[in-house]
Amino acid sequence: MIYEITTRWDEVLWKKAEQVYEGAFPEHGRKNRALIRSMFERGICLLHTWRIGEDVVAMALTALNASARMLIIDYIAVRQDQRGHGVGLACMHDIRNWAENEANCWGMVIEVEAESSKENADRIRFWEKAGFHLTDYVHTYIWVPETYRAMYVSFGTSETYDGRQLFEFITEYHEKAYRVKGK
Repeated sequence: MIYEITTRWDEVLWKKAEQVYEGAFPEHGRKNRALIRSMFERGICLLHTWRIGEDVVAMALTALNASARMLIIDYIAVRQDQRGHGVGLACMHDIRNWAENEANCWGMVIEVEAESSKENADRIRFWEKAGFHLTDYVHTYIWVPETYRAMYVSFGTSETYDGRQLFEFITEYHEKAYRVKGK
Protein backbone atom coordinates (compact mmCIF):
# COMPACT_ATOMS: atom_id res chain seq x y z
CA MET A 1 0.00 0.00 0.00
CA ILE A 2 1.12 3.52 -0.75
CA TYR A 3 0.73 5.84 2.25
CA GLU A 4 0.30 9.59 1.73
CA ILE A 5 -0.60 12.55 3.91
CA THR A 6 -2.00 15.87 2.76
CA THR A 7 -2.81 19.07 4.60
CA ARG A 8 -4.55 20.70 1.62
CA TRP A 9 -7.97 20.15 0.11
CA ASP A 10 -7.65 17.97 -2.99
CA GLU A 11 -11.04 17.42 -4.62
CA VAL A 12 -9.93 14.39 -6.68
CA LEU A 13 -8.26 12.68 -3.72
CA TRP A 14 -11.17 13.46 -1.41
CA LYS A 15 -13.66 11.87 -3.83
CA LYS A 16 -11.66 8.64 -3.64
CA ALA A 17 -11.27 8.80 0.14
CA GLU A 18 -14.90 9.85 0.59
CA GLN A 19 -16.13 6.51 -0.79
CA VAL A 20 -14.26 4.69 2.00
CA TYR A 21 -15.37 7.27 4.59
CA GLU A 22 -19.06 7.07 3.66
CA GLY A 23 -18.89 3.27 3.53
CA ALA A 24 -17.68 3.14 7.12
CA PHE A 25 -19.69 5.86 8.87
CA PRO A 26 -23.43 6.57 8.70
CA GLU A 27 -24.41 10.07 7.64
CA HIS A 28 -25.32 11.11 11.20
CA GLY A 29 -21.92 9.88 12.44
CA ARG A 30 -19.62 11.76 10.10
CA LYS A 31 -18.68 15.31 9.19
CA ASN A 32 -20.03 16.52 5.86
CA ARG A 33 -17.90 17.44 2.86
CA ALA A 34 -18.32 21.22 3.31
CA LEU A 35 -17.17 21.06 6.92
CA ILE A 36 -14.16 18.91 6.06
CA ARG A 37 -13.20 21.23 3.22
CA SER A 38 -13.47 24.19 5.61
CA MET A 39 -11.23 22.37 8.09
CA PHE A 40 -8.57 21.96 5.37
CA GLU A 41 -8.91 25.61 4.35
CA ARG A 42 -8.29 26.61 7.98
CA GLY A 43 -5.34 24.23 8.31
CA ILE A 44 -6.73 22.18 11.19
CA CYS A 45 -6.77 18.66 9.75
CA LEU A 46 -4.75 16.13 7.79
CA LEU A 47 -5.92 13.46 5.38
CA HIS A 48 -4.07 10.15 5.46
CA THR A 49 -4.71 7.79 2.55
CA TRP A 50 -3.55 4.32 1.64
CA ARG A 51 -3.75 3.28 -1.98
CA ILE A 52 -3.37 0.13 -3.97
CA GLY A 53 -2.71 1.43 -7.45
CA GLU A 54 -5.04 4.41 -7.85
CA ASP A 55 -7.70 3.03 -5.49
CA VAL A 56 -7.92 4.44 -1.96
CA VAL A 57 -8.44 1.43 0.33
CA ALA A 58 -8.18 3.24 3.67
CA MET A 59 -8.32 6.81 4.95
CA ALA A 60 -8.00 8.75 8.17
CA LEU A 61 -8.70 12.32 9.24
CA THR A 62 -6.47 13.57 12.04
CA ALA A 63 -5.50 16.80 13.75
CA LEU A 64 -2.38 17.92 15.58
CA ASN A 65 -2.64 19.50 18.99
CA ALA A 66 0.72 21.27 18.97
CA SER A 67 0.66 22.44 22.59
CA ALA A 68 -0.13 18.94 23.91
CA ARG A 69 2.00 17.30 21.19
CA MET A 70 -0.82 14.83 20.55
CA LEU A 71 -2.29 13.56 17.32
CA ILE A 72 -6.08 13.36 17.48
CA ILE A 73 -7.58 10.65 15.31
CA ASP A 74 -10.96 11.92 14.17
CA TYR A 75 -11.85 9.11 11.74
CA ILE A 76 -10.15 6.07 10.29
CA ALA A 77 -11.82 3.76 7.80
CA VAL A 78 -10.86 0.74 5.73
CA ARG A 79 -12.74 -0.17 2.57
CA GLN A 80 -15.20 -3.01 3.25
CA ASP A 81 -13.44 -5.56 1.01
CA GLN A 82 -10.11 -4.90 2.77
CA ARG A 83 -11.35 -5.36 6.35
CA GLY A 84 -10.23 -8.33 8.41
CA HIS A 85 -6.84 -8.59 6.69
CA GLY A 86 -4.71 -6.42 9.00
CA VAL A 87 -5.06 -3.28 6.88
CA GLY A 88 -6.35 -1.18 9.80
CA LEU A 89 -3.42 -2.16 12.03
CA ALA A 90 -0.98 -1.49 9.18
CA CYS A 91 -2.55 1.97 8.76
CA MET A 92 -2.22 2.65 12.48
CA HIS A 93 1.44 1.60 12.32
CA ASP A 94 2.01 4.15 9.53
CA ILE A 95 0.17 6.91 11.41
CA ARG A 96 2.05 6.19 14.62
CA ASN A 97 5.41 6.17 12.84
CA TRP A 98 4.61 9.50 11.17
CA ALA A 99 3.23 11.09 14.36
CA GLU A 100 6.18 10.01 16.48
CA ASN A 101 9.05 10.52 14.04
CA GLU A 102 7.92 13.32 11.73
CA ALA A 103 5.27 15.30 13.64
CA ASN A 104 7.21 15.00 16.92
CA CYS A 105 4.13 13.97 18.89
CA TRP A 106 4.26 12.42 22.35
CA GLY A 107 1.17 10.32 21.68
CA MET A 108 -2.18 9.83 19.95
CA VAL A 109 -5.75 9.94 21.19
CA ILE A 110 -9.11 8.77 19.88
CA GLU A 111 -12.62 8.80 21.33
CA VAL A 112 -14.72 5.64 21.35
CA GLU A 113 -18.39 5.21 22.18
CA ALA A 114 -18.82 4.26 25.83
CA GLU A 115 -22.11 2.36 25.50
CA SER A 116 -21.72 -1.35 26.13
CA SER A 117 -22.30 -3.17 22.84
CA LYS A 118 -20.55 -5.85 20.81
CA GLU A 119 -19.70 -3.35 18.07
CA ASN A 120 -18.13 -0.91 20.56
CA ALA A 121 -16.25 -3.74 22.33
CA ASP A 122 -14.86 -4.84 18.95
CA ARG A 123 -13.66 -1.29 18.24
CA ILE A 124 -12.00 -1.06 21.65
CA ARG A 125 -10.24 -4.40 21.03
CA PHE A 126 -8.93 -3.07 17.71
CA TRP A 127 -7.52 0.04 19.38
CA GLU A 128 -5.98 -2.05 22.15
CA LYS A 129 -4.28 -4.22 19.49
CA ALA A 130 -2.93 -0.96 18.05
CA GLY A 131 -1.40 -0.14 21.46
CA PHE A 132 -4.06 2.20 22.86
CA HIS A 133 -5.18 2.31 26.50
CA LEU A 134 -8.80 2.89 27.51
CA THR A 135 -9.48 5.57 30.13
CA ASP A 136 -12.19 5.27 32.77
CA TYR A 137 -13.72 8.72 32.36
CA VAL A 138 -17.04 8.80 30.45
CA HIS A 139 -17.60 12.06 28.56
CA THR A 140 -20.99 13.49 27.65
CA TYR A 141 -21.28 16.05 24.87
CA ILE A 142 -24.15 18.53 24.88
CA TRP A 143 -24.75 18.13 21.13
CA VAL A 144 -24.91 14.31 20.72
CA PRO A 145 -26.73 11.67 22.78
CA GLU A 146 -23.86 9.12 22.87
CA THR A 147 -21.27 9.03 25.63
CA TYR A 148 -17.58 8.54 24.89
CA ARG A 149 -14.32 7.40 26.44
CA ALA A 150 -10.83 8.38 25.38
CA MET A 151 -8.16 5.92 24.34
CA TYR A 152 -4.52 6.93 24.00
CA VAL A 153 -1.05 5.66 23.23
CA SER A 154 2.14 7.31 24.51
CA PHE A 155 5.32 7.18 22.46
CA GLY A 156 8.50 6.06 24.21
CA THR A 157 7.20 6.75 27.71
CA SER A 158 5.01 5.06 30.24
CA GLU A 159 3.12 8.31 30.79
CA THR A 160 -0.56 7.87 31.51
CA TYR A 161 -3.27 10.37 30.73
CA ASP A 162 -6.50 11.16 32.51
CA GLY A 163 -9.60 10.87 30.32
CA ARG A 164 -10.77 14.36 31.31
CA GLN A 165 -7.45 15.83 30.17
CA LEU A 166 -7.67 13.98 26.86
CA PHE A 167 -11.21 15.21 26.28
CA GLU A 168 -9.96 18.77 26.70
CA PHE A 169 -7.73 18.15 23.64
CA ILE A 170 -10.53 16.41 21.73
CA THR A 171 -13.13 19.07 22.59
CA GLU A 172 -10.75 21.87 21.59
CA TYR A 173 -10.37 20.19 18.19
CA HIS A 174 -14.14 19.72 17.75
CA GLU A 175 -14.76 23.36 18.65
CA LYS A 176 -12.23 24.48 16.02
CA ALA A 177 -13.72 22.10 13.45
CA TYR A 178 -17.27 23.39 13.88
CA ARG A 179 -16.33 27.05 14.31
CA VAL A 180 -17.67 29.24 11.52
CA LYS A 181 -15.00 30.96 9.42
CA GLY A 182 -14.03 34.35 10.77
CA LYS A 183 -15.40 33.77 14.28
